[in-house]
Amino acid sequence: MDMSTTARNSGGSQYRRKAPIDPIQRRWYTVPEVAEMLGYGPTKVRMMCITGDLRSLKDGGSRRILPAWVDEYVAMRAAEAEADWP
Repeated sequence: MDMSTTARNSGGSQYRRKAPIDPIQRRWYTVPEVAEMLGYGPTKVRMMCITGDLRSLKDGGSRRILPAWVDEYVAMRAAEAEADWP
């Protein structure tokens, strides 16, 4: 699909201009971002990633966490709390 448009410059000749592209949607969170969302410290979130309590992947020297993985963790903790409730 051609995303360009045709326009005229001040001299009257035509040129092709690319249509604006939608900005890239955010796909990953960093450890500090997840820590802030959950109300934990970054060290605790890193340990949760290392132990497997919170899914993550290593990208170079940084850990990256999908939003769905944060949701999984919250759902897991909520289910545990429900099970422990008298």
